[in-house]
Amino acid sequence: MELFYREMGEGQPLVILHGLFGFSDNWQTQAKKFSDYYRVILVDLRNHGHSPWSDAFSYALMVEDLKSLFDALNLTDVILLGHSMGGKVAMHFAQKYEDRLNKLIVVDMGVKSYPLHHEHILKAFHEIDLSKLSARSEAEAILKQFIDSDGVRQFLLKNLYWMEKGKLSWRVNFPVLEREMSEILSSLPEKEVLTSTLFIRGELSNYILDSDIPILESYFPDSQLISVENAGHWVHAEAPEAFVDAVLGFCLR
Repeated sequence: MELFYREMGEGQPLVILHGLFGFSDNWQTQAKKFSDYYRVILVDLRNHGHSPWSDAFSYALMVEDLKSLFDALNLTDVILLGHSMGGKVAMHFAQKYEDRLNKLIVVDMGVKSYPLHHEHILKAFHEIDLSKLSARSEAEAILKQFIDSDGVRQFLLKNLYWMEKGKLSWRVNFPVLEREMSEILSSLPEKEVLTSTLFIRGELSNYILDSDIPILESYFPDSQLISVENAGHWVHAEAPEAFVDAVLGFCLR
């Protein structure tokens, strides 16, 4: 699959992968800062953003999508950064195509499997009938019934756009993602990766617990973990300065 991407800056490539229900737009603020030092490439994964939709969805497919993009852009010596589901894609990619990478950065995602925890988002999606909406604010009112966090609501609403006059549409393929949620939440296969790796977690997030650290180190023996204060799962949005400092401190050393 030919993925959509945005590009800025010059030099060594830094490829950024968004998380579940996200797309490249979510990372433009951070990308502008990184572009002072790197050729930053923001990718929309399949069934997200401006990339094509497909009924087929798995980590194996997303890895091959990314490999095709690397080949098309002649990318080598890449710093690969992924958040949440994008972090899991990045780890899968490192296990298969480690020779293409210089460094790996995984943001608030472990190697373990996770229990289902997106039910409220999916339930809200089912309640929104786009054919009956005349304004984005109507969608937000429905989301508010299921999702307390204004930040999460605005994150999801970025996926809503006017496909044509009077017709709203989603940029994210909710039905396929809902069907494949067990795949999205699945664990990483057991295979060691020797690439220099940085794990970044939000101090207020429960995605990477202290008890998870030994298994992270067994999969990624040349790794370190940074905890960002006053940040949850969306570390880059909740503590942007600390996040950028952590990434650049690791990449530029």
